[in-house]
Amino acid sequence: MGSEYLTAYRNTAMCDQTDRTFTRRLFLRQGLMLASTAATAPLFIQRSALGMLRPLGSMLSSQPGVPEDRILVVVQLGGGNDGLNTVIPYGSSGYYNARPSIAIPAPGGGSGRQPAALGLDDARGIGLHPNLAGFKELLDEGVASIVQGVGYPNPNRSHFTSMDIWHTADTSARNYGWIGRYFDNTCNGIPLPEAGVAVGRSAPLAMQGALQKPVTFESAELFRWLGENLDRSLKTPYDEINRGGTLEAVDPDSQLGFLMRTALDAQVSSQRIRTAVARTPLVRYPGGPLSRHLQIVASMIRDEMITRVYYVSLGGFDTHANQQGRHANLMQQFAGAIHAFYKDLKAQGNNGRVLTMAFSEFGRRVAQNASGGTDHGTAAPMFFVGDMIRPGLLGEHPSLTDLDNGDLKFNVDFRSVYAAVLEDWMGAPAEKILGREFPKASIVKAS
Repeated sequence: MGSEYLTAYRNTAMCDQTDRTFTRRLFLRQGLMLASTAATAPLFIQRSALGMLRPLGSMLSSQPGVPEDRILVVVQLGGGNDGLNTVIPYGSSGYYNARPSIAIPAPGGGSGRQPAALGLDDARGIGLHPNLAGFKELLDEGVASIVQGVGYPNPNRSHFTSMDIWHTADTSARNYGWIGRYFDNTCNGIPLPEAGVAVGRSAPLAMQGALQKPVTFESAELFRWLGENLDRSLKTPYDEINRGGTLEAVDPDSQLGFLMRTALDAQVSSQRIRTAVARTPLVRYPGGPLSRHLQIVASMIRDEMITRVYYVSLGGFDTHANQQGRHANLMQQFAGAIHAFYKDLKAQGNNGRVLTMAFSEFGRRVAQNASGGTDHGTAAPMFFVGDMIRPGLLGEHPSLTDLDNGDLKFNVDFRSVYAAVLEDWMGAPAEKILGREFPKASIVKAS
């Protein structure tokens, strides 16, 4: 698409709660390439454009109380991260008794084969996996936090079911995700391209709403509009409008009208995302898929896209056997990627706009198994990065003596964390989105 379109698109609002009349004058005033020579824009183009533009120079939210310049980035650690070897209770003898061969040595101990934990809170005997040095640096800078012992009642140890519970914020695993419901409740029924972006092989359930669906791709190079190769009519909106033609004859409620509206949205997203990602990042990222995906996210944020929520994931945490080396590598990937991502945002000047949250569907059992690994457990830590979060170690580490059939008892319901993110950061009605009231965890600084 033309540069005028992309220029105008940078002046977007996430949702439009105002008058739904979208006039040709507004198209023309902002230099949008979609303006045609027709007396009025076709209805399906009006619908696609609703919520995409606000008056040039306006920095006011289109919905009172909703801070539209704020962004949430969700990092999923798939497979069940071993929280006990991530946030290490080295002050507890029970930790070493339960894990004679895979426990991380206390700070000051260790060996060449197994480095010692990074000291975090000596008073409480809490440290970090030695490969989380990049994350500890962010903790030391006061821009990162760890919420300990997060889980939910009657935990499910199935990967699929537990992940669905986290995605839907409901132990009955409803059909729509909590982020999807966030969009459904804040967009006044107007689906918006690019409002939510998932970088990966598939769209997560968390992002699926009744109205809003995420843009999903794994590689920006492969993410391009190909609909015109399937059906010539799908190219019509772009070609017709750029020629100064009119599409008034198209019935907006017809199948062709729907296809054209969808084609228009897809072409916009394809062009914009590939243009954004083509830019060279401001910092060096380490290797690995999580780094690659967060680099893509940082590029889109830098390009001032309208996206409010980004979703990425890192798998491989199902460490039933030979855990030490695998888990150490995953910790290195996670810490390196998160550290580079924050530094990139800071170089952009966007470090105050982006809250990053990392979670896993469950932790691991306290005792190691006979294969040098750990089996499915329950509570685990969550991680947060951003200038707006309360820094440091938040909450109490789960007890290693008061167990539930060999598993940790959770201290914080994950939906209390979601409630804090929704209300204190995204300015959204948590109770309406989550289906019931949850006490908010104290994560975001008071503004």
